[in-house]
Amino acid sequence: MRPDELKDGERLDYLHREDFKIIQNPAYFMFSMDAVLLSAFATVHKSETHMDLCCGNGIIPILLAAKNKGISYAGAEINEKLVDMAMRSVALNGLEEKIAIHNMDIRKMDGFGADFDVVTANPPYMAAQTGAKNENYDMAIARHEILCSLEDVVRAAARLLRFGGRFYMVHRPGRLGDIVASLRQYNLEPKILRFVQPKVDSPPNILLIAAAKGAKPHLDVKPPLIVYDEKGQYTEEIRRIYYE
Repeated sequence: MRPDELKDGERLDYLHREDFKIIQNPAYFMFSMDAVLLSAFATVHKSETHMDLCCGNGIIPILLAAKNKGISYAGAEINEKLVDMAMRSVALNGLEEKIAIHNMDIRKMDGFGADFDVVTANPPYMAAQTGAKNENYDMAIARHEILCSLEDVVRAAARLLRFGGRFYMVHRPGRLGDIVASLRQYNLEPKILRFVQPKVDSPPNILLIAAAKGAKPHLDVKPPLIVYDEKGQYTEEIRRIYYE
């Protein structure tokens, strides 16, 4: 089938980057602001290589490829339905020579070593034993640590990164202690931390963290990113992230 031919339940959404498009299905996976913020937080420099863990429908590699000048981008995803959508979205945007999508379990990652300069992840946020799980299995594995844990994600990132390579992740503030402990366990030193707040007077509900493999301890805590202004509109920084 042609990349632009949609299957039952799918829709085609337009991204505000290079007129790129992405295939989505609300029954399986829909990317959120978290993915957009992570793609703006992470940087892939010229001559660098990238891998996205738990890549879903390929949103983060596509957004990163649109705004960075890296050599290559890749995504790893265990859900075959999402891999199919990601591969068709890559083809739809003419990015087959730049982005590779791999159907694999990140706990194994056979065939890969320390081959990447940058690794990103928008992993399941909920620990397996917490919260009500969605009856839809595809949704459940995207939100709960059923097929991979936070430690699995960090371990995979550490394995894939070259010495000095950077790991960027979006997660929830309530897991910060677990995140830092896991990063340091696998020789990934937290370097940049930024919280995201819905409004200036609201507690943060998202965190963005960057770590470097083998780096010395020093954490730079950035000013919070505010999503909505006092009128309930996107702030200037959020508008730039989405539309520029």
